[in-house]
Amino acid sequence: MSLKITNQISIPLAEIQFQAIRAQGAGGQNVNKVSSAVHLRFEIDASSLPDTYKERLRKLSDQRITDNGIIVIKAQRFRSQDKNRADALARLAEMVKAAGAVPKKRKPTKPSRSSQTKRMDSKTKHGQLKSQRGRVEI
Repeated sequence: MSLKITNQISIPLAEIQFQAIRAQGAGGQNVNKVSSAVHLRFEIDASSLPDTYKERLRKLSDQRITDNGIIVIKAQRFRSQDKNRADALARLAEMVKAAGAVPKKRKPTKPSRSSQTKRMDSKTKHGQLKSQRGRVEI
């Protein structure tokens, strides 16, 4: 069994660790008895992901990634442990997929000659307006 990221890339579930914990917040009678929240731990460097994905994941400035390169996701949105586990897996897949997206290369643009002259004319006009605001000598 594995977590499918793209058609070519998937993460084996053996590389992902789950830990059931008690959820925070209001919950009623079961709150102190049932561990319905899930902690997902995924070690980036020890995974079978391609090196480009690993590098991009390490470079992300995400609070869910520790200094040691471990992704920790806490899922407690639902009341059942199975749904929280599926939610954590979906969030991990989304995170890895986002890291795999290649950023567009920026093309530097040059302002047109007419836009440059318009800008300089407006600056001159504004400067003349400001110079007229001075003291009036009689």
